[in-house]
Amino acid sequence: MTEQPRPVFAVLGAGNGGMAMAGHLALRGFEVRLFNRSPERIDAVRQTGSIQLVAEDDDSLPHGIGEISLASTDMQEVLKGADIIMVVVPATGHGYMAEQCVPHLRDGQIVILHPGRTGGALEFHNVVRQNAPGVDVIVAEAQTLLYACRLMNPGQVRMFGMKHSVPVAALPAYRTPEVIKAISPAYREFVPGDNVMKTSMDNIGAIFHPAVTVLNCSRIESTRGDFEYYIDGISRSTSVILEKVDQERIAVGAAMGFNCMSAREWLYFAYGSAGRTLYDAVRANNGYYGIKAPPTLDTRYLWEDVPMSLVPIASMGEMLGVPCPTTRSIIHLAGLLNECDYWDTGRTVERMGLAGLSLKEIRRLVLEGVHKPEGS
Repeated sequence: MTEQPRPVFAVLGAGNGGMAMAGHLALRGFEVRLFNRSPERIDAVRQTGSIQLVAEDDDSLPHGIGEISLASTDMQEVLKGADIIMVVVPATGHGYMAEQCVPHLRDGQIVILHPGRTGGALEFHNVVRQNAPGVDVIVAEAQTLLYACRLMNPGQVRMFGMKHSVPVAALPAYRTPEVIKAISPAYREFVPGDNVMKTSMDNIGAIFHPAVTVLNCSRIESTRGDFEYYIDGISRSTSVILEKVDQERIAVGAAMGFNCMSAREWLYFAYGSAGRTLYDAVRANNGYYGIKAPPTLDTRYLWEDVPMSLVPIASMGEMLGVPCPTTRSIIHLAGLLNECDYWDTGRTVERMGLAGLSLKEIRRLVLEGVHKPEGS
């Protein structure tokens, strides 16, 4: 049998996840090109031509030195010759990355967001559709980030964990097998997801991050995060509010005909943690013990998860006639805490390219990639 060609990867973003992914791909023998908007993050990689992954006391995790073929702030240079483009930046940067990529995309390339949060692939696809409608590029998203990792020093990443299975879905859904086949020489950990609405709506960070942070805001400020975020921060009363946000998320998904996993079901699926209530299931998860709260309210749990997870859910709910009062309350309170309008900066139906579409047309977009009213 003819061996499948080895793809060339472009990794966009040199934060924790991007550096880990670039280093790991290089360790697995793939050509890797690394992009970052600011040169400071990639200076060490440019000087040494490598990224070091460190996994203390766990040889099963990726570790060693991976050779990077190119580290640059020039998007055109990085995308030239790349087959698969891995976007590993906070979801607030997806629109910017899409705009920067558009002039340099070519037919046959695959873009994967790690992760998409809620509506990431839809937003990226919408930018490409509006600015380069003739380019045949597949946009896909992972449900969550594959790695648990932290930058230690310039060009050095400490690996804490790596998930065994992460769903990936393409837009349109029928092209997901193409994406999985293309990345399979590098990753067996990525498995086919149903569609981008499922990977987006099953973004459980939308449930556990913003509301817990808002409801514990005084405790975070008074202790500088010196308490266990999940175990202490999710009390019985707090969990009641989380379950209401969760119910609204599930209702929005159901209105579009997509069956979403509840947060309690997700805890059982991801960690084997069972409980009669969400509160019980959280406390049954050994993986949550010891995780501290953020030290300030200037945290991704608010500035990323509110505009890129809660806003799209509430915006879709408003368009579909599904009330999301608890979700909207958390968005409002988070905006007051950080003195900003998350509706103004967030991922609304307009940014996702869903505004004005009927339920049937949304499903056609997600499943078939058709972005126009029927009969037009």
